[in-house]
Amino acid sequence: MNDDFRDNGPRRVGQVKEVTSLANPIIKDIKALSDKKARQETGTFMAEGLKLVIDAIELGWTIRTLVYAKAAKGKPLVEQMAARTVAAGGLVLEVNEKVLSSITRRDNPQMVVGIFDQRWKALKDIRPKPGETYVALDRVRDPGNLGTIIRTADAAGASGVIMVGETTDPFSLETVRATMGSVFAVPVTHASVDEFLAWKKNAGVSVVATHLAGAVDYRTIDYKKKPVVLLMGNEQSGLPEALASQADALARIPQQGRADSLNLAVATAVMLFEARRHLLTLSEAR
Repeated sequence: MNDDFRDNGPRRVGQVKEVTSLANPIIKDIKALSDKKARQETGTFMAEGLKLVIDAIELGWTIRTLVYAKAAKGKPLVEQMAARTVAAGGLVLEVNEKVLSSITRRDNPQMVVGIFDQRWKALKDIRPKPGETYVALDRVRDPGNLGTIIRTADAAGASGVIMVGETTDPFSLETVRATMGSVFAVPVTHASVDEFLAWKKNAGVSVVATHLAGAVDYRTIDYKKKPVVLLMGNEQSGLPEALASQADALARIPQQGRADSLNLAVATAVMLFEARRHLLTLSEAR
């Protein structure tokens, strides 16, 4: 991987480069971030759009590379983000539309792309407090679902998303797109089933799991006594017995009509806003 892009390689501080070739090694490295292996090796990921880049920088995320289209040059906000990237020792690339389309895999790409360091919160560092709500997702596989859930968790004021078992990558391009920037605001954690269950024993939380065998109407559960972890099952197979049996409550969302199930992201949204209903008021709306 090119030294200008590699996190632990030599870097020249605060560079601005013009790139027009798809064969440029830095562009190749950025394009490689569409693969999970490259994201894991570099510990970085891609976010599209000026708003997402601004949000990330304002929230203190480390930007490694800023890419912008020539047409965006001179725009005040773009120039500000470029200056902040240079000041932080990052690389700024001015590219043509062909290069930007290749990076984003879109015919009509966003004018600005940022490459950021990933952030993971360790499970052992999560110490839930009264009034906090977390979402735990068992083997979530769909990037769109995961991104939408992270965005919904942000909107509802949840404190984090815990991914249990083999899951899709929260830092994939598809997931980041679906979060609409909330990936920068909501801490994400990964744990094995055993790690999650061991943490649950000492975390002082109430784990509410959705389950087709659930006998409790989700609206009747007391979400106020303890910090809550909403445990949601895999899109296809639901929760395994190992997790369901350790929940403090097995909840079900009443349904009427021919559909026999809800989309995972929709079900999570229903649960989240009910669990936090006592904490949400219109006067706090932004």
